[in-house]
Amino acid sequence: MPRTSEPGRSVSSRLLQVLFAFQAGRSRMTLTELARRTGLPPATTRRLAFELVRAGALDRAADGTLTIGTRLWQLGTLAPRTEPLRTLAFPFLEDLYTALHQHVQLAVLEGPHALIVERLSAPGAVTLVSGVGGYLPLYSSAVGKVLLAHAGSGLFDAVVTRGLSRLTPQTITDPARLRSELAECRRTGMATVAGETTDGVDSVATRIVAAAGQVVAALSVVIRAGSVPTGTVVPAVIASGLGISRQLGWSPGVRLQEGAPAG
Repeated sequence: MPRTSEPGRSVSSRLLQVLFAFQAGRSRMTLTELARRTGLPPATTRRLAFELVRAGALDRAADGTLTIGTRLWQLGTLAPRTEPLRTLAFPFLEDLYTALHQHVQLAVLEGPHALIVERLSAPGAVTLVSGVGGYLPLYSSAVGKVLLAHAGSGLFDAVVTRGLSRLTPQTITDPARLRSELAECRRTGMATVAGETTDGVDSVATRIVAAAGQVVAALSVVIRAGSVPTGTVVPAVIASGLGISRQLGWSPGVRLQEGAPAG
């Protein structure tokens, strides 16, 4: 493999650095912005970006801005950890959306975050901090708490060590209180959050369980505070989570496993 002028760095690693600079909320960039984001020299950024454009991994608009290309998107849809889950879960998300006309979203554990892999949103629904492909905190979002509650004590310790930043006045930053909430989440299979990540935004989430009893995802409904009583949302969310879990091969008689899913 040809090496770059920087010791220990391959051309492929720099290509990946350019691709990984694109994230939710930063999906379109100029070459100048891309160079700033990656820390690579402008000439290097230009050469690598144009190589990715020729390969179809990036698209270049008439104004020169760059976005992720359709060929890369097609590869992403083949990711084995999320695509079967999204396919099985989508009818349940559609039913929840049709019944409630609120944000309905699906998330999986990705390192110290909850990664949103699908969302259906009603026109005029409350504005959220992150979209599909974006991240939510594990300690302050409903999907995050469901995932954190079932991921084992090691991840809890790591999240606490990183720091429980106060995102709103309602954010729980006391590790003991958070631990207690997660224990209740494991008992009930659900989490309710009121304005902990974003002021005025509430959410209800439940777990999705695979055949062997491992929690592999979380499903939530996100609402504007005061627009819908959260208690009326809970039964529909739990029923949908159980339905998706059954589609994955799980039944309530199978004991839940503790520990983060692989990936």
